[in-house]
Amino acid sequence: MNHVDEFVVDLKYAKNYSDNTISSYQTDVIKMLESLNNKEIKKITNDDIKKYLRSESSLASKSLARKMSALRTFFDFLIKKDYLKTSPMDGVEGPKIGKYLPDVLSIGEVDKLLNIEPSDNFTFRNRCILELLYSSGLRISELIALKLPNIDIDNSIVKVMGKGSKERIVPLSDIATDYLNKYIKEIRPKMLKKTQTDDVFLNNHGKVLTRQAVFKMIKKRGEEIKLGKDVSPHTLRHSFATHMLQNGADIRFIQELLGHSDVATTEIYTHIVNDVLKKDYDELNPRDN
Repeated sequence: MNHVDEFVVDLKYAKNYSDNTISSYQTDVIKMLESLNNKEIKKITNDDIKKYLRSESSLASKSLARKMSALRTFFDFLIKKDYLKTSPMDGVEGPKIGKYLPDVLSIGEVDKLLNIEPSDNFTFRNRCILELLYSSGLRISELIALKLPNIDIDNSIVKVMGKGSKERIVPLSDIATDYLNKYIKEIRPKMLKKTQTDDVFLNNHGKVLTRQAVFKMIKKRGEEIKLGKDVSPHTLRHSFATHMLQNGADIRFIQELLGHSDVATTEIYTHIVNDVLKKDYDELNPRDN
């Protein structure tokens, strides 16, 4: 087993990273090694890394920062395994990243996006997915990984396996529960074809729906209603958290719902709410008019 393969195993079983993160880190490390003509790892220098990163300087700051995080994690792993004494990433500074505020929809825009009038099995499934995403704030990876035993219709909750294999319980709204109940009992059996699976959301072949298909569906729905904004599963997650906060939910409660390990990650939504309040204040303050 080579060093990259060992690194991947460590990410999966020791660090419990998600499959998407592992795949990204593996790709980043392999690309770096290939750009250095597969130079022996022990001979990779700080200058080699800087030269490689300069060749990637056209990337957006967030993408470059993630790439650097992958490389740091890789070399730190090799130090932990006593293959290296020091990391060639030492002293390499990352790009400056401004405060990122995710896009959110207004409650009216969410209502418009979700208001699909189901005309067949697939449009009913789509409405169910949208209601579930906005009701729960699930990540797209968590949505497509849902299994039938994870859902408790009677108590309006779903059991979610989040990042780092951390399990959490998420409550659902009444409308999301109603759509999910009908989908599971009436719609999903018609979509199974000859397959047998516990996956909740299925495609037209009776197999688990892919993340790409969900992204495409939501983007198309936004275009259908002329929303004028790029929308994705993440948009609904961000909107859910922001609206909860606007309606008085405690930040720690939202942290639990979203599955954030650090409340600082959740606090980004307080900036959004503050920006909205400031905008409303500026528009409504009679002394500014």
